[in-house]
Amino acid sequence: MKTKLLGKTPDELAVLAAGCGLKPFVGRQLAEWLYVKRASTWERMTNISKASKARLQENFELGTSAPSASAVSRDGTVKYLFPVGENESVEAVMIPDEDRRTLCVSSQAGCRMGCKFCMTGRQGWHGNLDAADILNQFISIPESSGLTNAVFMGMGEPLDNYEEVRKAIHILTAEDGFGWSPKRITLSTIGVLPVLRRFLDEERCHLAVSLHNPFAEERLSLMPVQKAWPLEDVVELIRQYDFSGQRRVSFEYTMFAGWNDDKRHADALIRLLGGLECRVNLIRFHKIPDFPYDCAPDIRMEEFKNRLNNHGVVCTIRVSRGEDILAACGMLAGQHSQQ
Repeated sequence: MKTKLLGKTPDELAVLAAGCGLKPFVGRQLAEWLYVKRASTWERMTNISKASKARLQENFELGTSAPSASAVSRDGTVKYLFPVGENESVEAVMIPDEDRRTLCVSSQAGCRMGCKFCMTGRQGWHGNLDAADILNQFISIPESSGLTNAVFMGMGEPLDNYEEVRKAIHILTAEDGFGWSPKRITLSTIGVLPVLRRFLDEERCHLAVSLHNPFAEERLSLMPVQKAWPLEDVVELIRQYDFSGQRRVSFEYTMFAGWNDDKRHADALIRLLGGLECRVNLIRFHKIPDFPYDCAPDIRMEEFKNRLNNHGVVCTIRVSRGEDILAACGMLAGQHSQQ
């Protein structure tokens, strides 16, 4: 099997080119074609000689592949299906919003965290994506050149595949990669503590934490991760870092009717997050089969939001996007992989 060039850093590409007997500048040319010009074929690489390309093709493939299917929502959101590995698929979602084009990126096929309200978690874990699979979601969609932001909030737990996610972030933010500012990238996690500290030390991207309930036993009933890495420990770690500047932290809170939407939960959330520079995003739950809870009513969500804001915790209600194509939060399942 040939090695993929996509997902290699510019320095790694220079080493690979040298290993083929080519000058190191060929590696820089490859990086420009892959990450700046987003080339998906060898033929597009017009400033690399035919002889050099032939030598490279003996050992390497570009690693780009077009999505196998797509679905367009009435609100303009587009969901793309990408085959990965053997008989698996992942989904990426492009969300347009005025002058922004945000890509919701998958980092794993499935997920092993087992959150009971998440369709991805229900399908189990089928493997990690490599950096090439992650970056291909950016490069191989029609909106590639117009993307402004990225959220690692698609299928999978990014910190459960941190080395490959970190490599993708490095290429996204490198000057000779995509050249993005870290401020354009948000990583979402349920709180994988051993790796979360590394991420906070090593990267400057924004952080989003899936919280959903401030009470340990209640959170544990839907999120098995609570047993391994308690929410209180996650918040305590986050308090050790500065989020008053350009890097932000937010807490994702899906609203379930009669489970986490009352004054008791709001007040516990205020106690948990009080004094921390953060934002709470309330998320409308989208009904899935064989799950006992519905979404909290809008008036309940407004009351919850107002209570947090009135007590100094910034809170907003996130606008739901792509629900009609199963592209909203918690709905990505890669169901085509079973068809």
